[in-house]
Amino acid sequence: MKNFIDKLSLVDIKDRKVLMAKSFNKDKWFNPGGKREPGETDEQALIREIKEELSIDIIPDTIKLYNVFEAQAHGKPKGTMVRLACYTASYKGTPKPSAEIEHIDYFDYSKKDLTSLVSQLFFDDLKKKNLID
Repeated sequence: MKNFIDKLSLVDIKDRKVLMAKSFNKDKWFNPGGKREPGETDEQALIREIKEELSIDIIPDTIKLYNVFEAQAHGKPKGTMVRLACYTASYKGTPKPSAEIEHIDYFDYSKKDLTSLVSQLFFDDLKKKNLID
């Protein structure tokens, strides 16, 4: 039986690059977002996590599911999978690192290997759909 870590993330593409984040003391970049609190909907969790990590306010009625990806969770025991639900949304403000986030940057496909396994699946999908360079 597989264990799943359930995560949500924001897809933010600018100039054919996608926003990625890096936490303090981590060796891989990941999609900005996080885990749902008990009783939260995907939308509520996404709004809360993105406010905490990037100091921006997602506009709730613009949230749309982009895709869901599953892969081995980075740095976790074999068989621990991460399920990443990726959402597009408009927001107010300018993304900047806060809370546990050390850096943010917009990545093109050439930086895919700097990211977690689940993020690499996300990058492959964006590239296949010609959304990033």
